[in-house]
Amino acid sequence: MRHSKAAATKIPPYIYLPIGFFGGSALYTYFYFQDEAPFTKRKRLLATSAEWERQQGDLQYKQLLHQYKKDILPNTHRATKTVTRVGSRIANAANDFSKKYKPNETTGAPYTFTVVRSEMANAFVLPNNHIFVFAGLFQFVRNEDDLAAVLGHETAHNLARHAGERVSSSLMKGLLARLTLFLDPSGLLYTIFLPAASLLYDLPHSREHEIEADYIGLHLAADACYDPKSAKRVFAAMKASTKEGSRQPPEFISTHPSYDTRLTNFDDWLPQAMEKFNADGGYKCQRIRNEMKKARLLHDLNSKREEMRK
Repeated sequence: MRHSKAAATKIPPYIYLPIGFFGGSALYTYFYFQDEAPFTKRKRLLATSAEWERQQGDLQYKQLLHQYKKDILPNTHRATKTVTRVGSRIANAANDFSKKYKPNETTGAPYTFTVVRSEMANAFVLPNNHIFVFAGLFQFVRNEDDLAAVLGHETAHNLARHAGERVSSSLMKGLLARLTLFLDPSGLLYTIFLPAASLLYDLPHSREHEIEADYIGLHLAADACYDPKSAKRVFAAMKASTKEGSRQPPEFISTHPSYDTRLTNFDDWLPQAMEKFNADGGYKCQRIRNEMKKARLLHDLNSKREEMRK
């Protein structure tokens, strides 16, 4: 029996059907779920719904409350009161932001602010407006303007739905990873694909999210009448805290931009943010800042009275 060369090299259906399925699924997912980030208008893949993200955020919030329950500072603690006071003003600016740029995703869900007793200098946000602040951060945060820069950054992650983007990217990477296994059953292509995808896609997008949160957060702080210049002071303080001569990983293998990159970005963005902060000749923000100062003085006075009664 004779076999033609074409017949001998014909790809069997059990090979090309899965390749077509996973390849087609990846293409469909990428193009169908294209979205535009608010304010920056960045094109991105977003395959998750806002409602699903909120549900996941609420679930993680409950889990973390249980995990940190022994170290969560009470609502009466000065640090918690300060974070809540500043965060509430940022939240009001965020609600106005949502109504303007993403009106269909505005839920009005209340913001929660949880301060955790820890030497770690960190803060993060979960979907559906849950913000955690670790007390170690206060070594870099000297006043409410500095704190607003941090809370604005975290709130911006939530407004831009970066958590949903990460899940969407994982979905796409999973489809492509399965495709490599059908193209190369030995798994060699798979082992090359995963680190390559991380280096060429995941890490750059993570840095892009951080830069976008810096940018949106700067404007949220200005909208809430906090000094936008504080953002640069906070990151400059963090940079100064790194041990002199200590080796930092190159930016291209990091999830975050370097401090130098962020400080340069703030220099570029500050004129626009300061224009917003000083709108109407600065009258509006000056009036609001005077009211905030009076509120702080009244709070401190009431706290001292409570201490004297004990």
